[in-house]
Amino acid sequence: MKKLRILLMLPLLILSCKNEPKPSEKQDHKNHMETVDTKEETKKPVLSPHTSAMAMIGDAHIHIDYSSPGVRERIIFGGLVGYESVWQAGAHNATWLETNKDLVIDGKTLPSGKYGFFVIPSKGDWTVMINKNWNQHGKDDFDAKDDVLKFKVTPTISDTITEHLEYKVKEVSKTEGIISMAWEKVTINFPFKVKQ
Repeated sequence: MKKLRILLMLPLLILSCKNEPKPSEKQDHKNHMETVDTKEETKKPVLSPHTSAMAMIGDAHIHIDYSSPGVRERIIFGGLVGYESVWQAGAHNATWLETNKDLVIDGKTLPSGKYGFFVIPSKGDWTVMINKNWNQHGKDDFDAKDDVLKFKVTPTISDTITEHLEYKVKEVSKTEGIISMAWEKVTINFPFKVKQ
């Protein structure tokens, strides 16, 4: 009787052993889970986060859209960004500026619309170009023939470092404002008026 009971239980024992995961499978699963967790923990930070600056100046809405690279202990102007070369004034795609009202900059009218924002850094005065072609990667498709405005600005140099490129639109009055760009030790800014 005892032998018969053992014989009847043997197939059940064999089946339950077949369904039990092998130690190596359990280990593989554990390793897979650890790999997934590690990948999630080590996501790289975005080096040039996409951001924007905007303000209402009276009833004019000014919006600047850009990617903000960091200094990361590099020489920026005259190094990473060469002097006397067109720069898209940000990382990745060209920085763009949009206004819903006509603006007066450097005595000239910038009609309402969306524009690419480019600069030519220099050891002296910088050149600012506001260009019809706002939707381009870097300066790949930059063409000076598409400049709507082109003017000079004098940069200010600081002892403190602005780690990430930063634009600001500041209200001076209900019809006037200042656009500024700061990165590394350099700041450029220029005034504008909302055309009445």
